[in-house]
Amino acid sequence: MNPATALATVLVDELVRCGLTDVVLAPGSRSAPLAMALHAESRVRLHVRIDERSASFLALGLAKRSERPVALICSSGTAAVNFHPAVVEAAESGVPLLVLTADRPPELRGTGANQTIDQLKLYGSATRWFAEVGVPEDRPGQVAYWRSLACRAYQRAAGAGNPGPVHLNLAFREPLIPDGDTEWCEPLDGGTNGPWVRARVAPPPIALHLPPTRRGVLVVGDGAANVRRYVAAAGMAGWPVLSEPSGGGRYGDHAISTYHYLLGTPEFADGHRPDVVVTLGRPGLSRPLLSWLARAGEHIVVAPDLDRWPDPTRSATQVAQAVEIPVASGDDSWLHAWRQADLAVRSVMDEVLDLTGTSEPRLARDLVDALPNGALLFCGSSMPIRDLDQAMRPRRGIRFMANRGASGIDGLVSTAMGAALAHNGPSYALMGDLSFLHDQNGLILGPREPRPDLCLVVVNNDGGGIFSLLPQAAVRDPFERVFGTPHGVDLGYVAAATGTPYTLVSDIGELPKALRGEGPRIVEVRTDREENALVHARLREAAQDAVRAFLSA
Repeated sequence: MNPATALATVLVDELVRCGLTDVVLAPGSRSAPLAMALHAESRVRLHVRIDERSASFLALGLAKRSERPVALICSSGTAAVNFHPAVVEAAESGVPLLVLTADRPPELRGTGANQTIDQLKLYGSATRWFAEVGVPEDRPGQVAYWRSLACRAYQRAAGAGNPGPVHLNLAFREPLIPDGDTEWCEPLDGGTNGPWVRARVAPPPIALHLPPTRRGVLVVGDGAANVRRYVAAAGMAGWPVLSEPSGGGRYGDHAISTYHYLLGTPEFADGHRPDVVVTLGRPGLSRPLLSWLARAGEHIVVAPDLDRWPDPTRSATQVAQAVEIPVASGDDSWLHAWRQADLAVRSVMDEVLDLTGTSEPRLARDLVDALPNGALLFCGSSMPIRDLDQAMRPRRGIRFMANRGASGIDGLVSTAMGAALAHNGPSYALMGDLSFLHDQNGLILGPREPRPDLCLVVVNNDGGGIFSLLPQAAVRDPFERVFGTPHGVDLGYVAAATGTPYTLVSDIGELPKALRGEGPRIVEVRTDREENALVHARLREAAQDAVRAFLSA
């Protein structure tokens, strides 16, 4: 057996023993040993994509939804560079990725050899750990090295409290495909069925015990852990819960769905300063919420990993791995005020939205209402996630996800595809037209590839809608070209090019029917950017009037 085949065979076997179930492969020559070993491995689900960036975001979605490491493999050269955006997103959002890049051996590096670049620590500080595996050699001791290395990589990616991407750079000399010989200088098997090295999970952290208070608030941002436990504790303590969609805490009687507008009204924000705020995850969607957090007297951030904690407002007074929220006695006037204000704003918002026709905030609200229990909704960055945050009503039975680590619009189709492949139930995605076009290669599926049950709902306003709500919109002369960026693409033709079923929704009432179906499919909803900006202005004005009327009543 040649050394390249031996290394690939052992590495794949050991990763499977550690718990690996999914692998995403971008084809190439130098990675042939890994590709051949994976094709022969029946214990993993293999996904092949022709575009490395699409492949990397597919792996990101798989790992994000399954919450377990997914391996990502490519050839050498710029193929590996195309993984970088997904690696950055995985690093920032704590997603366990195992990035295995094939490479030329050292004697070919720096010589101008084909497809050879410097791949050592290619992703810089975006990885939790990097290892240059070294060229395999036909000598005793290699198997123990390869298997222990695989265990270390898998466990570091899974990372108790701090998961993230791990990069292994594997240099292969030719021959790159099996030569028919099965002999090796030492046994290749790993002995028992378990991993070569067993990593023990650390004991649960000691929780910070808070003093009882009725005037507390729980804020839930993207990527929060143990959400149900904290939402239940906040409910027992009489605290309102302010949750972003992808935080997963917007359900139940304590969920305040209009907090963006409540805290955007200075009279309410100033009059409802809590004794303590407990933050889970990474809040970052609502500027009024962030401004309010910046003025919090006691702000406790819950972070499983004390080496990295989110605090964009620099207002944290304490950081803890876990917090105990005690039941507090006393009247419920604090929670009652939040709930009554929320109901008042919710009522006028729904009235405004019902009169807007097919507007983007209404689409976000009605989409969430129309989804079945057990569904996954992947939210695109930029406006879709903000429309959901500002317009959706509290709702149980839906799993929300978004790429909010670096908040980019790249790779969203592929991430949604990966998340849907890992989800046990129907999946949906809401994204803008630029995000969709940016990753239209994510629609390309080979005839033998696993196909997700995913409906992509694409909001097409012919450009970058979020800029119409930012100060850039006032610069009229260059705005449309350098910010609005109209593209004029007919999305129906994009769908046809990949054989993806396509539906155009011209009226919001058609949405529930359009969502039906199986497999990958596209639903396009066309809107107008300028009209959308007016809808947001009307919502803001109506909400603030409702808050002030409530406060003066």
